[in-house]
Amino acid sequence: MNFNPTINQNNNIQRKGKTLSSIATSRNTLVDNIFSKSITTDIFLVVFGVTLTAIAAQIQIPVSPVPFTFQTLAVLLIGASYGATRAAVTMSAYAFAGLVGIPVFAGASSGPAVLVGATGGFILGFIFAAALTGYLAERNWSKNPFKMFLNFTFGSILIYAFGIPVLAMVAFEANLIQAATIMLPYMIWDALKAVIAGTSLPAVWLLVQKLKQSK
Repeated sequence: MNFNPTINQNNNIQRKGKTLSSIATSRNTLVDNIFSKSITTDIFLVVFGVTLTAIAAQIQIPVSPVPFTFQTLAVLLIGASYGATRAAVTMSAYAFAGLVGIPVFAGASSGPAVLVGATGGFILGFIFAAALTGYLAERNWSKNPFKMFLNFTFGSILIYAFGIPVLAMVAFEANLIQAATIMLPYMIWDALKAVIAGTSLPAVWLLVQKLKQSK
């Protein structure tokens, strides 16, 4: 058996290069089965994810204190498609874009006042919920309808875990029960979105796998 240390060293460098060529830590995600892994891909996906979330935030039913939007659906779909690291970076970029004045939040709003206002906790929760759904997706939770439903449910719970306490402090004199009661209709709305995600994302996975097999 021949052993060439130069070739072995080059292979190690190439493997290290692949590791450093993307912020994603896993190939077991939907987007990494569609796109090649690179920093260019990462930048494109982060920009696309921020744009998608911003558009979803504008599709809303305006009610007080928090509007009904498709924002959480976009956030959790990004998490389940991108994986933990890339999704967390995307949602962090979304929050930062709004912070510096780009009108990406609901109602085309922006600025620090939004992040410290009634909806600020939910926006912070987006980062952690996207990371959680991405983490579970990397473990094949996005390929199975029931697991995908659970994934979205856990992600939604995490968003509420950040959002409701801030909402209570800002709008309900720190009354958690009152704030949670106000959010009940939103939880039903999010359960419907979890059903949509539970059926749509596994279907996309199935389509991608069939296309790969047909090549």
